[in-house]
Amino acid sequence: MKIGYARVSTLEQNLDRQIDQLEKEGCERIYSEKISGTKNNRPELHRMLDALRAGDTVIVSELTRLSRSQKFLIELVDKFSQTGVNIKSLKEIWLDTTTPHGRLIFSVFAGLSQFERDSTHLRTLEGLAAARARGRKGGRPSVDHKKIELALKLYDSNACTVSEIIKTTGISKATLYTYLKQRKK
Repeated sequence: MKIGYARVSTLEQNLDRQIDQLEKEGCERIYSEKISGTKNNRPELHRMLDALRAGDTVIVSELTRLSRSQKFLIELVDKFSQTGVNIKSLKEIWLDTTTPHGRLIFSVFAGLSQFERDSTHLRTLEGLAAARARGRKGGRPSVDHKKIELALKLYDSNACTVSEIIKTTGISKATLYTYLKQRKK
């Protein structure tokens, strides 16, 4: 199925040109919205992504309609690849994964996406190792056991509400309930 996606950034702008191009291209369903391309939380884009099935082709008038962010565009391209969805840009004729040349370009995008994920993971591991070498360790700071004992005593006394206990001791509600659960066991 050919599925079109059209987007303009402001309410004053018009979608007609893009919709005409997508209809001419034979799109059976067109998702359109008026919202900035820098926002990743776009309702129509997400509706389209949820509706896509293997073998579908997403057609856009130009890649900037999908995303203004290179990172998000690479994530979308990767998601399409994983689900067996083709993509075709009418302006960037080199991007048409229904052709062998387009699939080659698409695989380069997917490779860049994987490279970025691997690089981020490696930088994270290197940062953790550097912190450990300096005597620091990750994770949440430990909670003062005297504060926990006080919180549990206040809880057992029924003299204070949970809100009052967390204000008095400075521990979080989640921490209080975690220690209460541990005590029951």
